[in-house]
Amino acid sequence: MLMTKQRRLAIWTLRGWATSVLQEAGAIRECEEHGWMQDRADPHARDRAYDIARRDRPAGVSPDEATGAITEILGSVGDTCPECSPKDQV
Repeated sequence: MLMTKQRRLAIWTLRGWATSVLQEAGAIRECEEHGWMQDRADPHARDRAYDIARRDRPAGVSPDEATGAITEILGSVGDTCPECSPKDQV
């Protein structure tokens, strides 16, 4: 019997979208070993992320909500991985 798989649509949360934008802009990166997000402390990358949030936000999301989500993620991400030892974070 032939069966087809129905493709599921990707459902993004605003937080997931903001994380994706910050990664795309280069403002945050993922720890290769543990997967924690780390702030790269690059002001130009942050500016790019805010520009993207204002211009290319998800449908139904206001510019204030989009930039607020970016700010929320940046406020919750540290500059080091909590699981890496200090010597690994050089």
